[in-house]
Amino acid sequence: MLYGKDYKKENQFIEPIFGSEFERKDIPKYQLGKKSIDPRVAYRLVSDELIDEGNSRQNLATFCQTYMEPEAVKIMSETMDKNAIDKSEYPKTAELENRCVNIIADLWNVPEDCNYTGTSTVGSSEACMLGGMAMKFNWRNRAELLGIDISKKPNLVISSGYQICWEKFCVYWDIELRIIPMNIDNLRINPDDVLKYIDEYTIGVVGILGITYTGKYDDIKGINDILVNYNKKTDHAVYMHVDAASGGMFSPFVDPELIWDFQLETVISINTSGHKYGLVFPGIGWILWKDKKYLPKELVFEVSYLGGKMPTMAINFSRSASQIIGQYYNFLRFGFDGYRDIHMKTKDVAMYLTEEVKKTGLFDIINDGQNIPIVCYTLKKDISVSWKLYDLSDQLLMKGWQVPSYPMPVDIEDIIVQRYVCRADFGYNMALSFVDDLLQAIKNLNDKCNNHTVSNVQGFTH
Repeated sequence: MLYGKDYKKENQFIEPIFGSEFERKDIPKYQLGKKSIDPRVAYRLVSDELIDEGNSRQNLATFCQTYMEPEAVKIMSETMDKNAIDKSEYPKTAELENRCVNIIADLWNVPEDCNYTGTSTVGSSEACMLGGMAMKFNWRNRAELLGIDISKKPNLVISSGYQICWEKFCVYWDIELRIIPMNIDNLRINPDDVLKYIDEYTIGVVGILGITYTGKYDDIKGINDILVNYNKKTDHAVYMHVDAASGGMFSPFVDPELIWDFQLETVISINTSGHKYGLVFPGIGWILWKDKKYLPKELVFEVSYLGGKMPTMAINFSRSASQIIGQYYNFLRFGFDGYRDIHMKTKDVAMYLTEEVKKTGLFDIINDGQNIPIVCYTLKKDISVSWKLYDLSDQLLMKGWQVPSYPMPVDIEDIIVQRYVCRADFGYNMALSFVDDLLQAIKNLNDKCNNHTVSNVQGFTH
């Protein structure tokens, strides 16, 4: 067969991405562009905007999960369009949320005779807000019965190692934040100090299971015992909320003998982050109340929505259900033993890093990964180096590692610490690479300091 002009077809060529007109000029940034953009080109332009942002898996500052299995990513991607608030249209999704609440209640040892309740949230910050509001409304209802002047500002008692969401809560809801200072010898609440801060205007005490500064757990049982004795002697009962953002999905698997949860008499509500050691991508938190009686009815709204009625108390309304589905996928996929294996490995990595840090002889360990798996340390006071931890953070960043250095909270803010958060995707082999880079960074700083002093102070916000 002969070929020629008679068989010529006009081909439609797709414009090369890097030959497009949008790669020749500044892209629209603060106003809408006039014309639409080819989706391939738009994807590449946005992707290139993010190219120097760093590798999330090298971010040792964040507790938030940075890896999920491809199957989890797939099912979450397929369900991003589902609205979590729309229970009547997506009843199976609502059932998965219900299952998650029940699974978590079992992990947190709700007593058999308690009628527990709970909900998902966007994260632990929203969950803390809901727990705080419940404490305030419960206090107000009790105070009215006791004849207390409720026009006076109530207070909330917490360690100085609190996460910023608690300060936000107190500002938003006009509550005095009563802070129990930590000291370097006891980097958590001393239960014996609690009674000094509570009175008839105290809406509750917050115990922290995993302080973000250090990774340590408050002595929740010790605080509970103090409050039990206090409540026996007064009509102004004070109860506890446990902020278990980090430890709530870790401790039940790694240290199941630790008593911190609903087994304790005064613990009436607990929050956690599913996107931390619950192993879900960012955007999911959980809060549970031991019994419905601890959730004031004023905070639960019956909403008529798309043909059905549902009770809700979440601050946020419409949001994707994909993180809820991702949480249930993890529960189904890993089971108790799977979670335990993953978390024990993560703890082992933290302990390994602690030993390697100790070997340098430069640092005092503040937390060695015994609670949640984070490593936290400060420079030895008597060490003779001209660089600071901020400088070490800068050196590590050159290798892509995001390692925070920051001052401790009030009263011990002169102490600067550095911290590594170990997550499930930070395995032993990655840790080996990190240690190599850490030792090289220290060598680089020592070599530089022979000629000049380095100091580039940065900050880190919890």
